[in-house]
Amino acid sequence: MAISDLPADLPADLLGGHRQALAGCAATGRLPDRETIEAYRAAGVRAAELGVPLRTLVDQALAAGEDLPSQAQLLPALRRAVSALMAGYEGAQLAAIRREDDARRQFVDDLLQGRAERLAERAEHFGLRLAESYVVAVARGLRDGEQDRIERELIARFGSHNVLVAVRDELLVCVVPGSLPAAVGEFTHHVRARFPPGWRVGVGRPHRGPGGVVTSYREAAQALELADRLGLRLDVVKAADLLVFPVLLRDRGAIEDLVTSVLDPLLRARGGHEPLLETLEAVFASHGNQSAAARRLGVSARAVTYRLERIRRLTGFSPDDPTQRFTLETAVLGARLLDWPQGFATSG
Repeated sequence: MAISDLPADLPADLLGGHRQALAGCAATGRLPDRETIEAYRAAGVRAAELGVPLRTLVDQALAAGEDLPSQAQLLPALRRAVSALMAGYEGAQLAAIRREDDARRQFVDDLLQGRAERLAERAEHFGLRLAESYVVAVARGLRDGEQDRIERELIARFGSHNVLVAVRDELLVCVVPGSLPAAVGEFTHHVRARFPPGWRVGVGRPHRGPGGVVTSYREAAQALELADRLGLRLDVVKAADLLVFPVLLRDRGAIEDLVTSVLDPLLRARGGHEPLLETLEAVFASHGNQSAAARRLGVSARAVTYRLERIRRLTGFSPDDPTQRFTLETAVLGARLLDWPQGFATSG
């Protein structure tokens, strides 16, 4: 078969010299030399870059030796030639995939940092419509090698245009359309299955545009931080459920004054303030049910009643009174947020 007989989707010069090289190997019984093998590898790379199907490339490489003499001597040389073509082709494909992955992750990193350079153009390449609302979920406790697996599984279900996954600040970050809440659930499912104990997922609220992605990411990361500071036991924390806490922190002076005014008397309690603070947290978490609070604490209901009476005597506030309960609960939340009393310069 002559090179000019090659199909239209295979450039005429792609396997140029291939038939002659095979004929030489058939005549001498020698295998292709290193230079020839490298030429085959380069041809495989070029075929991949041109989008020539691998099957077409291999078929034509094999067909070039069909009518040559000494087929038995030709077979080892043909095998080496095809192997080099495939190695070049597959290497080029792998390199292209890695470049695409690197570009994708760089895009996500730029997006989360709010770097606006060519964001719209790059977003279009990845199938994102930045005018829409997006939600960001972050997971803590990432183990090496899990990012790629989780990303592949999410893309397999929801499509590459609906999911962006990256690692930032030691968090696994997932960006999905706000109209696709199932993707956040699926992300959490894979984190639960693959991360070691101690994992936690934070979920931001949906926001529009590139700036909205940054906002949702910051909300998700802040939700994790608040959950730690408040000692929450939730595996999944949503920024939408914690909106009161950023409000509290906006006026640190006021919340510090509230905490010290209400809770500083507990520092004089025999046995320390911590058991009393934990009792208040358990009562609030149990919606005022003292028996349920006792079960949470692992103590008797009588012990809870006794502690609440001590709190009332020391502070003058009782969780049984609706107004006082709100003041106490806000003070306890502020204490956890601001690491009272260690985080206060002037605790009495």
